[in-house]
Amino acid sequence: MLIRVTASDRTSAERLSQRGLDLLAEGHPAEAASAFRAAIAADGSYYEAHHGLVRTLRDAGEFEKAIGAALALTALTPMDPLAHTALSISLQAAGRIPEAEAAAARARILEWRIQLQTPPRGNQSQ
Repeated sequence: MLIRVTASDRTSAERLSQRGLDLLAEGHPAEAASAFRAAIAADGSYYEAHHGLVRTLRDAGEFEKAIGAALALTALTPMDPLAHTALSISLQAAGRIPEAEAAAARARILEWRIQLQTPPRGNQSQ
């Protein structure tokens, strides 16, 4: 089933994510998590909201929920090194060190792939 995201959905997700960031900065993690969840409900493909939710849950000490949110993020953006780094940090915070190390290794591999696909900068005519 294809779900179409409208510009209005994206705008709502951006607005709600910004509210989540503000609430997190003000020290209101429960409210911030609600704002990020609402942003994800408005536009499930808005990965910034997923990152915000992972961070908020981790900061609130809800490590297993943070891991679940990070797994959802890696499913959404499987080639994003930052998603796997967020998962690694959440796993480490939960004391799941071998899994955290595996996620960190995956993030490094993805970053290396990106670097290998990026043309070198500078004058190559020498």
